[in-house]
Amino acid sequence: MVINESKFFRDTKSHEGLKFILENFSDQLKSKDNPIFISHKHGEAQYVYRLKELLKKYGFTGYVDWEDDSMPKETSGETAMKIKKKIIEAHKFILIATNAAIESKWCNWEIGFADSHKYLNHIALLALKPDNNNYKGEEYLQIYPSIQTSSNVNENADYYVIYPDGTKKSILEWLKLK
Repeated sequence: MVINESKFFRDTKSHEGLKFILENFSDQLKSKDNPIFISHKHGEAQYVYRLKELLKKYGFTGYVDWEDDSMPKETSGETAMKIKKKIIEAHKFILIATNAAIESKWCNWEIGFADSHKYLNHIALLALKPDNNNYKGEEYLQIYPSIQTSSNVNENADYYVIYPDGTKKSILEWLKLK
């Protein structure tokens, strides 16, 4: 299921409900030592910042390559090697699956690389589109877990990771999986 962009924007506004989680589970959560690798299409920073904020509410940090001063100024083979290293080191891998990201050679390369190093318990797609339609021609994305949200528009969003077999975990439970 695809998450509507405007719903994601509403859901990721700051709210007090997640303070309880941070206060009661902070000792169990991963820190900046093992950030979540965020694969995304460059130019879609608004989604990256919102996902990073959501992860932060759960006590996790998100890694994006353009915030990393060690990355080369010009894209090169060195860039690819550093990204591979960051994906391996990361605790989890999330692809912000917008139409542009699905068409990106880099995003497809990153998820392919993550697939061989992270396996299903450590990969998730955050599918965002302006409408609720599915993607056409990218059926391989159906083999990965996806981040979903509660459908009630009026409540604070509960985020879940849903596996292809229908297994459902809270996003916090998924983030804590080793």
